[in-house]
Amino acid sequence: MAQGNDPAHAFAPHDHAACQARGLDEAEARLARQGAKLTPVRRRTLEILLEAHRAMGAYEVLDRLAEDGFGKQPPVVYRALEFLVQHGLAHRLQRLNAFAACAHPGHEHAPVFLICRSCNRVAETEAAPVRDRLSKAAQAHDFTVERATIEAVGLCGTCAEAGRA
Repeated sequence: MAQGNDPAHAFAPHDHAACQARGLDEAEARLARQGAKLTPVRRRTLEILLEAHRAMGAYEVLDRLAEDGFGKQPPVVYRALEFLVQHGLAHRLQRLNAFAACAHPGHEHAPVFLICRSCNRVAETEAAPVRDRLSKAAQAHDFTVERATIEAVGLCGTCAEAGRA
């Protein structure tokens, strides 16, 4: 699939409605395999995250949930986000203290996150080459990497072209 048509490439033009629909379909299938379900608040939380390829803070998601009648209590959003992360449907971005929908919820993976510091859009890319190098570097220090979250911060093409610094 060409990058411009691949919904996993948040910085490239693509059919976002199809991207959202694919994300929800893959989420439903994954949860069915896991024996779990999307409650209405979990579904709406995932829909909110899928609306744009950008990181969103919990309180931003909570405000959107409240607009839709799901209440304004922080535990509501934190439980929903925790469920989505636990089931591989969203990722927590440490640097931004925010969440983003998973671009590939249909399979297990450990991505590298590319985060635009101007617009907060987030793309996932294959992490195997980076993780292999990290593991080799760690072995040189007699260290075994068990878990790593790799987040690269920079400017997406759109923001760079617009001169956003």
